[in-house]
Amino acid sequence: MDKLVLVFDIAISAVTGASSGLGKATALKFAGAGARIVCSDLRSIGLEEEICKNYGEERATFVACDVTKEDQIQNLIQEAVHFGGRLDCLLNYAGIALEVKYRDSDAEVKAHNFPTEDWDREMAVNCRGVYLGTVTSPRTPAYTPSKFAVVGMTKQMAIDYAKDRIHINAVCPGFVETPMIGHITADEQLAANVAARHPWNALGRPEDIADAALFLCSDESAWVTGHSLVVDGAYTAQ
Repeated sequence: MDKLVLVFDIAISAVTGASSGLGKATALKFAGAGARIVCSDLRSIGLEEEICKNYGEERATFVACDVTKEDQIQNLIQEAVHFGGRLDCLLNYAGIALEVKYRDSDAEVKAHNFPTEDWDREMAVNCRGVYLGTVTSPRTPAYTPSKFAVVGMTKQMAIDYAKDRIHINAVCPGFVETPMIGHITADEQLAANVAARHPWNALGRPEDIADAALFLCSDESAWVTGHSLVVDGAYTAQ
């Protein structure tokens, strides 16, 4: 069987959280498929320069953006349209997972004793960041609600913008080797234990998520909207 190759015809794509992990992998994947990329994060790591070097001049630019700030989100969109004349795809990868480690005790971390300031910050980045522009995990009480909120938001926004023919979808990754789970991958035994929970006995790669995003932004997914695509190596199927 021939390999499916998805190619964009000068699609303009803005990627938040592009300086590491899934955002970086997706920016590179989309650039390789022919898209022009607006890389966005709190600070640049030179990814836009790498894309231009590998795929041609003016193929990428960088716009600094804090996704919890509405004015910065608006500026990102304006800069993206200025860069490409339009904006075809907005990929929201900015996200955090705050793991609380209590200094004075080994108390179990649950919603009732999770610091309010950490809850607000995690919800702001993971949920409000998506609004402006399903795996639970222990010791991160705000992470799961923020991601379930994104799933609900995906459905609602798909309905709201259906008449405009705007596709709204979400990718729900499982355990993927990114800096966000660096505390797991840095511990060889812990990483092996987590991998063993998966039917394939392995963690995902950032490219696995980028491939899913590429499909959802391509013409091949023309009849897909309001969908949350789980990409987790069957972790949640067990």
